[in-house]
Amino acid sequence: MKTTDQLIDDLLTLAFAEDVGDGDHTTLSTIPADAMGRQHLLVKEEGIIAGVEIARKVFQKFDPSLKMTTYINDGAHVKPGDIAFVVEGPVRSLLQTERVMLNIMQRMSGIATMTAHYQKRLEGLKTKVLDTRKTTPGMRMLEKMAVKIGGGENHRIGLFDMILIKDNHVDFAGGIPQAVASAKKYLAEKGKNLKIELEVRNTEEIQQALEAGVDRIMLDNFTPERTREAVKLINGRAEVESSGGITLETLRDYGECGVDFISVGALTHSVKGLDMSFKHC
Repeated sequence: MKTTDQLIDDLLTLAFAEDVGDGDHTTLSTIPADAMGRQHLLVKEEGIIAGVEIARKVFQKFDPSLKMTTYINDGAHVKPGDIAFVVEGPVRSLLQTERVMLNIMQRMSGIATMTAHYQKRLEGLKTKVLDTRKTTPGMRMLEKMAVKIGGGENHRIGLFDMILIKDNHVDFAGGIPQAVASAKKYLAEKGKNLKIELEVRNTEEIQQALEAGVDRIMLDNFTPERTREAVKLINGRAEVESSGGITLETLRDYGECGVDFISVGALTHSVKGLDMSFKHC
């Protein structure tokens, strides 16, 4: 299994392959090979910046001679006119790395900004906002990194780092007791120490989840009223996660019910990038 660094490196390899290909022929035909220059990352919209350290990886991977000086770190609140970093080196390399770097930084910063808005709505509560697997193919590690930078928490990274038993699993397994018992048996046989989460649809399923001994219960499409009742019933015997159609407007209603987590697909699947540019300075 590949590490996070290896997955990021693979992503950058693909990004350069699809953007630069066998060379930026506009740049190669107009810019002398020995031309040197400097460009800065200019923030053009208020938000939370994310991806600065990934930008460093972009420049280093394409041309190790590029020198990056950072002025604003990941997680900082930024406003129009802020300069996040300056990069010096061959002009050809600066121009050929620009779009890959901006695509990554704009998306990561958009996600971090969105996450910060959601988490701020939960200010004063124990509840944390979670991401989901509704991510851009190939960019999951970066997008989940951006959620953390924005103050949220990561749900499972993929299908490999948590047991999440949903209604389909339950139905095919023959019921909640059977599904959870089977999962525990599997983990024991494989020598894996993974948390078990179970999606429930009603009070009866909550009772079965508690009897089966799961680590976390996901309340799927519960109203705030039903959520409050469920939290009281669970009474700390398992972590509680709310999920399903929860918006920025309804988020605090669920948080005030006492849930531990609220998962929000919108953090990654429909985010707007933060506006910024990479210009000569």
